[in-house]
Amino acid sequence: MLSARLPLDPQLVLAPVPRRLFGTFVEHMGRAVYEGIYEPGHPTADAEGFRGDVLALVRELGATTVRYPGGNFVSGYRWEDGVGPRADRPVRLDAAWHSTETNAVGLHEFASWAAQADLELMYAVNLGTRGIDAAADVLEYANHPAGTALSDQRRRNGADAPFAIGLWCLGNEVDGPWQIGHKTADEYGRLAAETARLMTFLDPDIELVAAGSSNAEMPTFGEWERTVLTHTAGLVHHISVHAYYEEQDGDAVSFLASATALDRYIDTVAAIIDEVGAGPGSAHPVGISVDEWNVWSQTRWNEHDKTAVLTGGWPEHPRLIEDTYTVTDAVVVGSLLISLLRHSDRVSMANLAQLVNVIAPIRCEPGGPAWRQSTFFPFQHTATRARGSVLAADVDSPEIDTLRHGAAPLVDAVATVDDDGRMTVFACNRSLEDAAELTIDVTDASAATSGYRLVRAETLTIPADGDRHTTNTAEAQPVGMRPLTVPAPQAAATPTPPSSSITVVLPALSWSVLELAPTRKTPHE
Repeated sequence: MLSARLPLDPQLVLAPVPRRLFGTFVEHMGRAVYEGIYEPGHPTADAEGFRGDVLALVRELGATTVRYPGGNFVSGYRWEDGVGPRADRPVRLDAAWHSTETNAVGLHEFASWAAQADLELMYAVNLGTRGIDAAADVLEYANHPAGTALSDQRRRNGADAPFAIGLWCLGNEVDGPWQIGHKTADEYGRLAAETARLMTFLDPDIELVAAGSSNAEMPTFGEWERTVLTHTAGLVHHISVHAYYEEQDGDAVSFLASATALDRYIDTVAAIIDEVGAGPGSAHPVGISVDEWNVWSQTRWNEHDKTAVLTGGWPEHPRLIEDTYTVTDAVVVGSLLISLLRHSDRVSMANLAQLVNVIAPIRCEPGGPAWRQSTFFPFQHTATRARGSVLAADVDSPEIDTLRHGAAPLVDAVATVDDDGRMTVFACNRSLEDAAELTIDVTDASAATSGYRLVRAETLTIPADGDRHTTNTAEAQPVGMRPLTVPAPQAAATPTPPSSSITVVLPALSWSVLELAPTRKTPHE
């Protein structure tokens, strides 16, 4: 059995847990909106046409923010098409996803749905085919109370109170040649700066996200960030990172180590922010917004799905990148969440891309059921159980050599502590074959605490009658959280005696959550 150790001191705090770290993303793409969150006529649909079963799962997921309306879609989007009476809205061709957009859902409808789902709206503006004036117009329409042509138009369209959107993305993946309105770093940096300047004139309370590189493999990565940050210094609050990972050529070992690549990606962008002088110590610090991240089989998309889309006419909401997620995918998603938490001092927010149907933790069928994919569970349990502050801690683990990412620890972990001293440990075992014994050593100089006890332990791993490729479907849900076995003499998932050293066994290929509660000293101790 593998052996790993995690030393914890509840007094050694890295940073508060950013609640926006648990954001998500809904793009007008495939069946994310239409037949995803919105399906008039579905048995659970409300008066506005939004699916109640999907909404219930979104609430259960525990997400905090939602990025909208794109994505690649936004780079050709006219925001005006999605407001006003539905009967008067134009039908458009969406060149980004080779689809027909009906505009049945727009800003008003989506803002209403986001409010029902308890999600903070993060709105992206089109800096592909449009620019400064359109971005300023949608901001005034959305946020100004009343008394101007645009704000009064919003009120006539049914929203008397402003939407008060606080987060705004300045375009999307503008560095990519696949993007509508693709630009060089200088071109985009200048446009983003002037757009940010005008938007801030109109509403000084908003936060702005500049578009960083589309991925760490872009030939312009690094220099793009330096150029954009130099242009937008003092004007933007965040710069984006987009990161997708997949299993290539059956190399599960490298795939399971994907979080080490995300670690390096974030560290590199943080170093560039510091180099430009926009780091934590600056007058206007810039955070990292990982506003698209997930597991996504891009190879299949590029080799097969993309051709089908481009030769299939202009359908309404076609099925696009509806990946079916496995146990392996779920463990990788859990490990990526560990990486994000570990960088809470630099990552200001993050969005799992996407929310429903399109590479999503939630799937549904038209007129039929909605269900949780395997990746639903690590996100849900991290979003709902990471509270308070992230602890500064490094796991001591044996390593494995990977073809794509170099050496990677077989066991990875991160921990949070809340105001009551309760700690939550998130841990993954990347080994495909061996269980791992993880010993958590707690050092606490607090005079009020005599030790810690394990009060809850759960894991996601291969089901007894499955393998690493097991998935959840509408008919069966074999992948989910189950009690974690605690070594004898303790029974599974039952409280253990107070101790400064707690040991659990992490199954091979698993992601786990452990909750530790402090034992308070009595007045006589």
